[in-house]
Amino acid sequence: MPRPPLPPFTAETAAQKARLAEDASNTRDPARVALAYTIDSVWRNRAEFIHGREAIEAFLTRKWNRELDYRLIKEVWTFCDNRIAVRFAYEWHDDSGNWFRSYGNENWEFDEDGLMRRRIASINDPRGRNEVNQADPIREYQKLANEDHRKRDIDGIAAKGKNAVNDELVGMIGVDADPEALSEGNQAP
Repeated sequence: MPRPPLPPFTAETAAQKARLAEDASNTRDPARVALAYTIDSVWRNRAEFIHGREAIEAFLTRKWNRELDYRLIKEVWTFCDNRIAVRFAYEWHDDSGNWFRSYGNENWEFDEDGLMRRRIASINDPRGRNEVNQADPIREYQKLANEDHRKRDIDGIAAKGKNAVNDELVGMIGVDADPEALSEGNQAP
């Protein structure tokens, strides 16, 4: 069954496809999301290789059982014929209430019916890594995703977001500064 928009993609239809993928992922419904992929779809997610729609659904079930209140923003990077590249940011919390953020890129390839047959994802956790090789949690004021998460595009998150100055300071001097204090002209602790 066709799943529009169909390739070859235009700027408009590529953006629609990315938005549909974002909206579906934000439902955190693995069965619904898996329907966008071919039966024999191939994924690379970080260092994990996943083959087939059933395996994708099982992977997403595990992921969203662990990554609670997952919120995703996607933006088209480029497109050509039956391929789309997107960049994204997502946030989630664990069962202890610690929030995390990841950024990444995905390369998508679609069949003639608009189903994704290949997804290659490279994902990074920009904060430091702790002693058990997990990403350090982010603080409440650093969260970007909320009910109105679509009011910002990825450029706004990465370059102009309210935490851009803070994130740059964290990277440069290794401390976490409260953006409210910084906006008042105070120096980072």
